Amino acid sequence: MKLGKTARNKVLSLFSLFFFYGAFAASDSPKTESESDNHGAVSSEAEISEYILHHIKDAHDFHLFSYNDSEGHRKHIGFPLPVIVYSSKGFRTFMSSEFHHDDSGHHVVERDGVSLVKYHEKIYELEEGAHGVEFDEQHHPTNAHAVLDLSITKSVFGFLLVSLLMLFAFGRLAKQYKKQAVPTGFGRVLEPLILYVRDEIARPNIGEKHYRRFTGFLMTVFFFIWISNLLGLTPLGFNITGQIAVTFSLALFTYLITQFSGTKDYWKHIFWMPGVPVPMKIILAPIELLGTLTKPFSLMIRLFANISAGHIVVMSLISIAIIMKSTLGAAGATVLSLALSFFLTLIELLVAFLQAYIFTMLSALFIGMAVEEHDHH
Repeated sequence: MKLGKTARNKVLSLFSLFFFYGAFAASDSPKTESESDNHGAVSSEAEISEYILHHIKDAHDFHLFSYNDSEGHRKHIGFPLPVIVYSSKGFRTFMSSEFHHDDSGHHVVERDGVSLVKYHEKIYELEEGAHGVEFDEQHHPTNAHAVLDLSITKSVFGFLLVSLLMLFAFGRLAKQYKKQAVPTGFGRVLEPLILYVRDEIARPNIGEKHYRRFTGFLMTVFFFIWISNLLGLTPLGFNITGQIAVTFSLALFTYLITQFSGTKDYWKHIFWMPGVPVPMKIILAPIELLGTLTKPFSLMIRLFANISAGHIVVMSLISIAIIMKSTLGAAGATVLSLALSFFLTLIELLVAFLQAYIFTMLSALFIGMAVEEHDHH
């Protein structure tokens, strides 16, 4: 029996998702400090916990999987990213492969009189004569100091990739609208989402008079978060919106736009609320001013915490294949791990959209409160 084109695409998409997660669950974890002695994959619960925390952090290279060759040597499959640091002797640039996957601070990279090591994804400059970074009881480096790291890390690479994808997709959509009223291809997917952000988020929360001014920002935020969250579900290990620096930047843009767009009435309701006794105005003014900071702070923490928690749970379920291998057997543990992680991934697809919607909706609500015109008559 022949499958229709739509049904065939659905089957291929489902198979691809199973394949990716099957490969991801079966692949070995990256090299950790505990691996440096036995050249093996992680196996204990402590090592798995360390790997999960390593996975959600930013990194200087892409690590896909590892394996042992016929001679027992550990091999890593991935690709490096550019390292750009400002040391005591100026800028130094090289590829992250120069560290040879060492993250324990022992492999030294020499660059024009500067000795650099990487420890827990932080790059340090060693003092003269040092052969590896050492720490005191408070875990402060005693023979090295941190450098200004401007490297193209995995999150920066993902940030640029999402930006290029958005420019390409929306650029093509804009060209289509110049020639025809109804878009074709992937533009048919983007159009209802654009109309949804405009008509269901921007217009009702900001108001008919001002919503057009802020629709571009809201659409950019929505699609950036949504696409970043979707990339985070791939085996490439992206965790863009799970980085506090990224969510802080997004929340900061919302805060600045809100405050600089605020009307006279908005600031009056913060510093000198109408219809409130003077003593209460003095008490409430600092509280209201603090409230302008707590709103973007909640945006930042909500997105960061939800995305990070989702990654941790998925990785924990994938780790069942290792933890329960002795109890259920390798095949049984892998099937259970794949089934649970696949089910949670379907939920994460909803969460990816939901977190983009919540951040955009709350941003529109805060902006709408700032530009609202009050009638005191």
